[in-house]
Amino acid sequence: MPRFSPEQGTGRKPGQYREQRRALKMLADAPRGVREEMLVVMHGFSTEMLAGLVLAGLATVVTETKSAPRGVTIKVERIRVTDAGRRAFDG
Repeated sequence: MPRFSPEQGTGRKPGQYREQRRALKMLADAPRGVREEMLVVMHGFSTEMLAGLVLAGLATVVTETKSAPRGVTIKVERIRVTDAGRRAFDG
């Protein structure tokens, strides 16, 4: 009998469930969140998968405004795990 995987019957790509758990773990380990660019470039997550976590309520995007020299304002967006994302990861 073949083994059941969480992806069966969900329309997910094989291995996507594992990648989502890996991303949630990384986000849970970063209290201030992680910039999307870091997750995509350094860790190889797809923007579509990250957007799916946000749309599912497992992660959220937090925008911070920083003041730089010479009056320049910089917006920094970080992805953070939500309480629902922590529960999904722990469960």
